Amino acid sequence: MSKRIRLTHQRADGSARMVDVSAKRATHRKAVAEAFVQVGTEVAELLAQQGGVAKGNVLETARVAGIQAAKTTPRLIPMCHSLALDFVDVDARLEGDQVHLQASVSCRGATGVEMEAMTAAAVAALTVYDMVKSAGKGVTIGPIRLVSKEGGKSGRWERTE
Repeated sequence: MSKRIRLTHQRADGSARMVDVSAKRATHRKAVAEAFVQVGTEVAELLAQQGGVAKGNVLETARVAGIQAAKTTPRLIPMCHSLALDFVDVDARLEGDQVHLQASVSCRGATGVEMEAMTAAAVAALTVYDMVKSAGKGVTIGPIRLVSKEGGKSGRWERTE
């Protein structure tokens, strides 16, 4: 018999709710998420040669945007808790004709930082798109996904693919 799955951000009547974490013990939490931006050969060559476009350095701007986004996640995602983040880092690198973005977030808290890592990766990807859209309209974002998480009741989880 499988464990029953339920949505924690939903009341019995189906309306949305914020989960009460006040009784949970604070533990070290960490999450890593990634996003991919397919920029195409032409744009990739431009980034490899110049590092940027007319708007500036694409990878560095995306990194900073991702860090800023992680810190503002509760303002963007309605049911996310405000967390005092201890660490946020976004790695942005060109891999062939795509940009690979990896966001790492950690804190000591009563709830996880998966949404902060996912938001950092997503906003970094959107920033790459914004920076290169004048050079190529066929840019594609995705996937955006959780790579790993640590801490809390469920412990460690890692993507196996």
